[in-house]
Amino acid sequence: MASWFGSMMWDVKYAESRWWLVLAVLADLVLLILIMTCLITDLRERKIYNKVVFPAVAAGIVLNTAQLGLPGLRTSIAGFITGILIFLVPFALGGLGAGDVKLLGAVGALKGPLFAVYAALAAALIGGVLALLVLLWQCKLLSTLKRLGMAMFILLRGGGGSMAQLLLERTPYSSLIPYGLPIFLGTIAAYLYSFC
Repeated sequence: MASWFGSMMWDVKYAESRWWLVLAVLADLVLLILIMTCLITDLRERKIYNKVVFPAVAAGIVLNTAQLGLPGLRTSIAGFITGILIFLVPFALGGLGAGDVKLLGAVGALKGPLFAVYAALAAALIGGVLALLVLLWQCKLLSTLKRLGMAMFILLRGGGGSMAQLLLERTPYSSLIPYGLPIFLGTIAAYLYSFC
């Protein structure tokens, strides 16, 4: 009798671990579909659609809650908020679009706040390198660095904020590359890093 009961308990734990694994794989699959779809639409149309992002946020909340219960719900909501907050300042400064902000929020909803931080850091590094490469390719790196230097000098000197803003506005940084590409690559980098 005891061996049958022990065997039954093992079967329950095995079934629970399989269910947990299925939910984790589903979350990863939704993440992959999300970032690939947003990459394609951002490269083609320079848009990241709410009809893609918000269902992914809902899927993240449902999958994490089904997988971990209330802690999963908290993790998903914290990931969404973290993703939004990380990109809020660059968005307010005009460096990112609202779709980029919501996309990182969806990544956080699916994978949690720490993953959103890693993905954002990797995306920022990759985006910076890509922007430098584009500026080099367009032969605009030197003039851009001069304008940035003059703007920083004016701001540090303590005056002429509107002049510094005028110098910065002449370079449309957000038009250099669609930021869906760095977010895609940063998310992949964060995902691979999570296995290390």
